[in-house]
Amino acid sequence: MVVCRVRNAHKRKYALICLCIVGFVMYKYLGRPAGGRRITRKVGLSANSSQLTLEGQPFHILGGSIHYFRVPRAYWRDRLLKMKACGINTLTTYVPWSLHQPEREVFNFHTQLDLEAYINLADELGLWVILRPGPYISSELDLGGLPSWLLRDDSMKLRTTYPGFTEAVNTFFDKLIPKVVPLQFKKGGPIIAVQVENEYGSFAKDESYMFFIKEALQSRGISELLFTSDNHNTLKSGGVHGAIRSVKLQKLNQKDLQDLNAIQPSSPTMVMDYWTGGYDVWGELHHVLPPEDTVSTVREILRRGMSVNLYMFHGGSSFGFMSGALDDPSYKALVPSYDYDAPLSEDGEYTPKYHLLRDLFSRYNRGERFPDMPALHYREAYETAIMYQHLSLWDALSFTEGPFKSHMPVNMENLPVNNGNGQSYGYTLYETTVTSGGILKSGDNVRDRALVFVDRSYIGLFKRQNLELAVPDGKGRRTLSLLVENCGRVHQGRNLDKQHKGLVGDILLNNIPLRDFTIYSLDMKPSFIDSLYQAPWKTITESRGFPGFYMGRLFAYGYPSDTFMKLPGWEKGVVFINGMNLGRYWSIGPQQTLYIPGPFLNSGINQIILFEEQEGDFKVHFEDTPDLGMAADIQ
Repeated sequence: MVVCRVRNAHKRKYALICLCIVGFVMYKYLGRPAGGRRITRKVGLSANSSQLTLEGQPFHILGGSIHYFRVPRAYWRDRLLKMKACGINTLTTYVPWSLHQPEREVFNFHTQLDLEAYINLADELGLWVILRPGPYISSELDLGGLPSWLLRDDSMKLRTTYPGFTEAVNTFFDKLIPKVVPLQFKKGGPIIAVQVENEYGSFAKDESYMFFIKEALQSRGISELLFTSDNHNTLKSGGVHGAIRSVKLQKLNQKDLQDLNAIQPSSPTMVMDYWTGGYDVWGELHHVLPPEDTVSTVREILRRGMSVNLYMFHGGSSFGFMSGALDDPSYKALVPSYDYDAPLSEDGEYTPKYHLLRDLFSRYNRGERFPDMPALHYREAYETAIMYQHLSLWDALSFTEGPFKSHMPVNMENLPVNNGNGQSYGYTLYETTVTSGGILKSGDNVRDRALVFVDRSYIGLFKRQNLELAVPDGKGRRTLSLLVENCGRVHQGRNLDKQHKGLVGDILLNNIPLRDFTIYSLDMKPSFIDSLYQAPWKTITESRGFPGFYMGRLFAYGYPSDTFMKLPGWEKGVVFINGMNLGRYWSIGPQQTLYIPGPFLNSGINQIILFEEQEGDFKVHFEDTPDLGMAADIQ
């Protein structure tokens, strides 16, 4: 009898466990709470007449953009919880091809770039997802998120059905799309829609291209609703049959909406990108959009019954050499901060814009109670770090891949480095021999800036507007060096095919082309920075030359906190913390501080390396507030 009772107890226990498992599976794969309802997974998001529906029920997208590649993975949950607490129901994110496939045969979907983990986290937190896989995404990234090795093909025609481009897209999509297909709504995941390319109407060089991208997605298993997204004046040329057109804007203009409705009558209106602020370029002011203007426009969008995505909800940082550039009307490189004046600041702080939007969304959802706002992370002003060691650029050259000999100048992309994929980012040093002084002319073949040296003594700077330099007279054979920096490839426009960097043509001395170069690739990759620890560093008292590397230490006691690095007295260069490239700094601003997330720091000693081009005061300061420069309202 006792044995029988024990067995029955075990049976009840196992039955209860099985019931829990079945319940979890049904919740995970057959539905999720949506306004208090569980929904089936048969139809998904649909565009029926003038409104969107999800499984047949009216649905409004209240979206926000947060890019996983611009936020430390340790902070993904924090940022998405803050989004959820604001009343957002849909996460949108781009997928940067250039980061996921840095070389033709190398793919990276791990750690910081684990897209599947990011989408699954959104699902766990109750957010729907609109995926924007490109292949071109713009997003103020170098080359709009396209990998630079594509430019090794001299005949390359980006964003067209040129075979060299479509073959590369197919290879990338073969890796990417199978990862996200199981995460679609109808398969139990959170992805309710997918965007086809991005802003193609402003490019529109190939009528067959958008159809190719749509087919590339669908043939690999993408079955959710498709969108395209364009500026109001290029809507007509950016669409593709079978995808809903959506618009990008910052000011709501009645005519823009009429144009959209004329192109696709009886379809719901979606503002895929409502720009909550803007990006910054070096040498200008920090751009902001007043919170009242933001909320007024979003309120009107909601009043009209439209869906909307806030671009950006949280911008984050374009760490390393990720930032793009503008070239119309003139070349201007972007800063590494992608704060964007978004509702959540670069370091995840709540802003007045956030609080106003949260109040608006609460009233829009008829007083629905949102989750509590997560607590903010602590920020700390660490003690000043003293740079105590110096390594001359010239002493670091033996740690580069190469050098390489070439009769003619070779651009970065065509250098025989990185397993035949060329150089993507950073600096390239070109050296040759001269026997006389005279006038050195760049012929606008320097992309984008070049420090010029004779026998390692600085003589001047080449940039886009400065095309001539005087080379002093001297005796015998001397070494002429040009340290060329890629400040960022343009991220939009019709000149994407022309974004080669380094020396892209002849440099003339007294109208005679220079020849016979020795070329060093200085892409500043983590492996190169790590190798420098074996280099012959000298104390600051012994050596202070420029350009060069400077080493110091930051001490973080206990659990490391977020902080902001400030570099008064330094001119221009790049910061590395524990071997990680934080990004560029430049005294011309507007950005004056670099954000250092706490997860990037160790408890105890943290190694700082600065690569400084021209001038430094050998101290690095840390503050508990950002300084993005003098602000100016976006007009």
